[in-house]
Order: sequence, then C-alpha cells, then structure tokens
Amino acid sequence: MASERSDSSFDGNGEGADTAPLALKILVAGGFGVGKTTLVGAVSEIRPLRTEEQLSQVGESVDDTGGVAQKTTTTVAMDFGRITIRSGLSLYLFGTPGQDRFWFLWDELSQGALGAVVLADTRRLEDCFPAVDYFEHRRIPFVVAVNCFAGARNYGAHEVSQALDLDRGTPVVLCDARDRDSGKEVLIRLVEYAGRMHTARLLDSVG
Repeated sequence: MASERSDSSFDGNGEGADTAPLALKILVAGGFGVGKTTLVGAVSEIRPLRTEEQLSQVGESVDDTGGVAQKTTTTVAMDFGRITIRSGLSLYLFGTPGQDRFWFLWDELSQGALGAVVLADTRRLEDCFPAVDYFEHRRIPFVVAVNCFAGARNYGAHEVSQALDLDRGTPVVLCDARDRDSGKEVLIRLVEYAGRMHTARLLDSVG
C-alpha cells in the first residue's frame, strides 16, 4: 500500500491536489551493518518496531562483518517507524534485513512502496549492488544515501554514482543516519524524486 487517502491525485513534489491526509510507504535498504535500523530509529516519531537478534557463532560463517566488527545484533525481519514530513503527509518506514538469507522478505516489504532509500557505506560500497539491482529491476525509485561513518573515505556524489553504475538521474546524497534532520532530508529528497518518476511514468502510459 503506497498511500491511503480519499483520492489518488498526486503531484511531483509529493503533495496532493487537496488536503486529504497522505501516507506513503518507504523502504530503507542496504547491506549488512550500514545503518538501516539507526536511520529508522533516528527519524521515527513513534517508538520504532525492531526485530533485532544477537549475532551468533552459527551466523559467522555466512555474515560478512568486515568493517563492522563492533556490530553485535542484526535485523531478522524488518524495522518499522513513522515520520510526519508536513501536515497531512506521513511516511511509513520499513527497514529491510541486509543479509542474503533474509531477502525472501524483500518482495513482501516492497509491495506498494513509493520508493526506497539505499544506504551506503564507502568502506563496503560493493554491498550496495544487490539493493541497487533489486530496485532498478523492479522500477522502484530510490536514492542512494551515503552514511558518513567516522574514518571512512570521503567520496563525492558523482564518484559514488559512477562506482555503483547508477542510472542517470538517480540521486546520491550524503547523510548521518544518527541525525534526525539529516535523515529527514534524505526522505524528503526521495519523496520528491519518486513523485517525479511516478508522474512521468503515468504521463507516458496515457500518452
């Protein structure tokens, strides 16, 4: 369910043609340990739902913890939060699990989503490829948000776009997943971009 409202009118800036409340479904995706749970928790105005479990010795053989050795928990189903962007516009945030063995959940979580945030860590940029491929193949609009970890190399947006071989026009933004205002700016950027993409596709289909 991408939205809940009395009519389906929607413009490219994420604003409706009337004042009816609008609720949009957004995914927060990316590799293991990239900050998805942190971002959802930082921006959510409600107590976020988390499905984290302690990492176990059994998982050590399948989970690549290189670069995130300090991480002790992992999301096994999803994170959920909500944020009001402005009066009448709320986002429902669904954080996806990062490990390959949980990807069967992605198809369920992506149903009805307006778009997605793909979080990136420049120390493990290759971990973004599966999420990027997933959303590109399903034509789900997304932005890449580079989570600026301490000690990570500072890449520019153009460098990240080239490294991930993104489609032309896919936004790349820098953020701090711990900071509410920074996370909110990422979400606003996504809503604006996804709104333009969906509007353009609608016009193409009726043209």
